[in-house]
Amino acid sequence: MGKDKKASGSGSGSKGGKDAGNKDAGKDAGKASKGAQSINVRHILCEKHGKKEEALAKIRDGADFGAVAREYSEDKARTGGSLGWKQKGTLDPEFEKVAFALETSSTSSPKIGEVKTQFGYHIIMVEGKK
Repeated sequence: MGKDKKASGSGSGSKGGKDAGNKDAGKDAGKASKGAQSINVRHILCEKHGKKEEALAKIRDGADFGAVAREYSEDKARTGGSLGWKQKGTLDPEFEKVAFALETSSTSSPKIGEVKTQFGYHIIMVEGKK
């Protein structure tokens, strides 16, 4: 009889574990689909790591992101690094992964992310999400 009780207990425990796993999987899937589908993004693109580090130091010292972009970026410099509104799936995958994970912020107090892509070194900030 002891063996029967263990078998029943294990069966119930396993079944409960599977149910809990399915519920969690459903919640995670729901969260993924509810995330932002587009972002208003700016970046500073530098071919050389050293130049990216100089730009990063200026931002960390309190310089305006747009001003640093105009001085250092090798792409979109005239627009302060603005790429405008971009939808998920339209950017370089590595860039997109970092950009969509960032919190929104302003050019005067940016929350930044960094990534290296085939294009070079990027410093990224996001101004809006929808």
